Amino acid sequence: MRKTAMLAAAAATLTLGTVSPAMAEPSDGHVFTLAVYGDAPYGTSPTDTAEFQATPGFVESINNDPQVSLIAHVGDIHSGKQYCTQVYDQSVYNLWAKYQKPMVYTPGDNEWTDCHKPAEGGGTYSSATQQINYVLDPVTHQPVDYASGNPAANLDLVRSTFFSKPGSTLGNGKQHVLSQAQVYDRAHPTDSQFVENVMWQQKGIQFVTLNIPGGSNNDNDVWYGAPSQSAAQAKDVAERTAADLRWLDRAFSQAQENDAKGVVIFTQADIWDLDGNTAAHLTAYEPFVASIASHTTQFGKSVLLFNGDSHAYKSDNPLSPSASCAGEAGACASVASAHPGYNVPNFHRVVVHGSTFPLEWLKLTIDTKANHPASDNAFGPFSWQRMTQS
Repeated sequence: MRKTAMLAAAAATLTLGTVSPAMAEPSDGHVFTLAVYGDAPYGTSPTDTAEFQATPGFVESINNDPQVSLIAHVGDIHSGKQYCTQVYDQSVYNLWAKYQKPMVYTPGDNEWTDCHKPAEGGGTYSSATQQINYVLDPVTHQPVDYASGNPAANLDLVRSTFFSKPGSTLGNGKQHVLSQAQVYDRAHPTDSQFVENVMWQQKGIQFVTLNIPGGSNNDNDVWYGAPSQSAAQAKDVAERTAADLRWLDRAFSQAQENDAKGVVIFTQADIWDLDGNTAAHLTAYEPFVASIASHTTQFGKSVLLFNGDSHAYKSDNPLSPSASCAGEAGACASVASAHPGYNVPNFHRVVVHGSTFPLEWLKLTIDTKANHPASDNAFGPFSWQRMTQS
């Protein structure tokens, strides 16, 4: 989706980030650890495979950490300069099959909703012909993308590749998760297609994933640059948004019912990131912001959200009137200007660092007996440290 920084060669040695003094010892029964990352493996072009080739060593380094019990990937399995193909999706699936722990994944925009873009091998609408000029392979003269970059078809491809068994995790090892395809609201039968939305509880913490694509105003950027949204695009936006919101309702209802000690949300979209646009480009994310804010306030305990999308590590509370707009070059007075009117102190968000070498992940330690004040690397029962290959 975004321009990717120039990639350097990666070595295989794992190094630790600064360890918070508040980190609990993993031997305690109320403590467990997750590895969280996203926006990887990336490339600067369709033929750049440097990060992909480094990924087996990255997987092995996480496998070698005895504290990690689960891996979570927050989406974008290739960059916005790489093509959307069935072969590539399957190759990532094969890489992840080497994880010795269960893995949970929520799709990113680059592997489905942005596949229509010419930089990803899709195409461009021609006003002269009122047709789409697809990116063609110079040898075969066939479209380079799966289904010519059609986002709906590519989401179906992601589902058939990574979510063929509802309620199952990726990698090895088993973590019971509940898929929306298994327990959808019968009054809304189209929710059954969202097999990628899952939730589970682990040692009193409620986890939930939501398919919210970043960078596209919740998939409202018109496919192929056509004059208006197609019926298929409008259908995706309406059905997915409604299904996500109902899934979020269910997750918090489950957390309340089971007296959970905290909630963790995984999604790809950075729903507060302007990315060079105006705040109006984030308006379609407002229903999610409003729901998260309302549920978090009612829940009354710590809620931690992990997202990718904007690539650069960030730890903050964007549901605060004083939230910083760092990195936006004065584009706004605060992040809150994109979604104003919120003040939810029991919320915290972390953007995982991605898209560049060295490959990086966050080591999330959860101590259900802890209550850390909000800081750059801790909040409530949660604390985390940046882990890199160097």
